[in-house]
Amino acid sequence: MEMRSLASLDRPGDTADLPIAQLRSRLGLDHIIGESPTFVALLKQIASVAKHDVCVLILGETGTGKEVFARAIHYCSERSSRPFIPVNCGAIPVDLLENEFFGHESGAFTSANCPRRGIIKEADGGTLFLDEVDCLPPFAQVKLLRFLQDGQFRPLGSVSTCSADVRVIAASNANLKEILDSGRLRKDLYYRLNVLSLRLPPLREREGDIVLLAKHFLAKYANKFKVQARAFSTAALQKLVYRPWPGNVRELENVIQRAVVLADQETIGPDDIPIEDTENKLEEQSFQQLKAKAIDHFEQTYVRKLLLIYEGNITKAAQAAGKDRRAFWELMRKHNISARPASLPDSLHPDKRPLH
Repeated sequence: MEMRSLASLDRPGDTADLPIAQLRSRLGLDHIIGESPTFVALLKQIASVAKHDVCVLILGETGTGKEVFARAIHYCSERSSRPFIPVNCGAIPVDLLENEFFGHESGAFTSANCPRRGIIKEADGGTLFLDEVDCLPPFAQVKLLRFLQDGQFRPLGSVSTCSADVRVIAASNANLKEILDSGRLRKDLYYRLNVLSLRLPPLREREGDIVLLAKHFLAKYANKFKVQARAFSTAALQKLVYRPWPGNVRELENVIQRAVVLADQETIGPDDIPIEDTENKLEEQSFQQLKAKAIDHFEQTYVRKLLLIYEGNITKAAQAAGKDRRAFWELMRKHNISARPASLPDSLHPDKRPLH
């Protein structure tokens, strides 16, 4: 990954004022795709976050690119020439955690025939990226907190302490309020990690970027697999744009990769995109048709709620809506809405007067 350290930037603080294309080029982030306002705002924060050598907490759903941003911060910092060590905290067996992080001396346990450096020592001078940091068990959180406080640690079997100069970037896809309230993540560790923070938006909040990313992945995999697929049909793009993408950018990339492999022609059609779109299928409709549907949905919801609030009393509901009684009744008839709440017996119905 080719990125420039802040030492190579003339005035990194000025990056916030640069157009997005110049910003990417100046920071060496041309590989990070996205032009939606929320995403561009994040890019503009990278230079500022990178130059402050403190812990960073990156939050976001699975597949939003947390490691990509962690690498960007590292390679835009003064530590760019030193190691970037990524670790998935949820993938290390509990009984191996201490050894993985801090290493061991020869003879520390039965199979320890020679000393071994842990990942903290491997990252010395560079950046340690702790993905899914909330998966660390309590004892490991205590030891990590201790290291963050003074930069010192003790390998297994050692009688002396070691030190390492490491910047820690942590990430989580969890609801941190819930895990803090439950005690799964120590609050003192959270505060130590959360000196600076970035929250990555899910792909469904970056609608303008879906097509950009899809075309980027199409070019990438068409070149990799030497296939003829070079474009998307309108229907294929429509299918992509209206999917909520629960797996975010990672899911989109995998879908495009499969589409490129399966496509047997230059233009990728909707049938080449292997995703379920039952709930998000959008027919080809005009602006006026979509607007009419939105208005109908609003009217139905609004009228039903007012009738619930006023227990089926059309007169009171009409007054609350600022309409005369007959106009409100016409809305009810248009949408086939009954004035009587389902739970209200006929004998208690408040409005039995004729409508004419």
